[in-house]
Amino acid sequence: MISIKSDREIALMKEAGKYNVMVLKAVEKFLRPGITTKQIDTLVNRLIHEYGCEPSCLGYEGFPASVCVSVNDEVVHGIPGNRKIKNGDIVSVDLVLSYKGYHADATRTFIVGTVNPDIESLVKNTQAAFYAGVKEVKNGARIKDVSRAIEKYAHDHHLSVVEELVGHGIGSNMHEEPDVPNFDDGSNIRLKTGMTIAIEPMLNLGTKEVYLDDNDWTVKTVDGLPSAHYENTVLVTDTGYEILTGD
Repeated sequence: MISIKSDREIALMKEAGKYNVMVLKAVEKFLRPGITTKQIDTLVNRLIHEYGCEPSCLGYEGFPASVCVSVNDEVVHGIPGNRKIKNGDIVSVDLVLSYKGYHADATRTFIVGTVNPDIESLVKNTQAAFYAGVKEVKNGARIKDVSRAIEKYAHDHHLSVVEELVGHGIGSNMHEEPDVPNFDDGSNIRLKTGMTIAIEPMLNLGTKEVYLDDNDWTVKTVDGLPSAHYENTVLVTDTGYEILTGD
């Protein structure tokens, strides 16, 4: 069932979104060659609690960390550990936190040091694909309008779209109905004022094909080429949208 949020619920999600962005900005400043992905998780966990929030990912279906940290060919759900960040890495930080029972979900892919132009374009165009999609959000629009815009932008920029993973509704649960694909799956579900959704393009430099790592969490590209991820929690309004995890 798709939920329409009350004014009270929207206010709580806006607070959650504010704190989510604050944590991601702290991570961006902290990122540098030599730190481990576990150190990122430690920072995130500490800040989430300092802001009076809870880490939504920690323990979710057994996930062992407060944040997903995915590097280079890791599309999503990277488990923080002893891996050291290197110059030239791209690091996707997927953060979900809750404030008084309401969740906000956002992802940023950060460039560490210097990367080649193709990878830099991948990161920039994944963010731009999100904005191409979110422009379609308004009361009465169909989800496939959003999906089609993301897919077209990606393909116009010679990037492939991961199809096994999609965006989703969000609110008092981290994952709610409806699904929000990054490709046109023909969904005729209409957006309505008060819906809150996570829109999250996951685009690859090479093939769209992915596989699940032996840890049963991390999704990687089959060809080993980089993947980028950009996500925000979005409120549907009468005339358009509001990004609750905006910069």
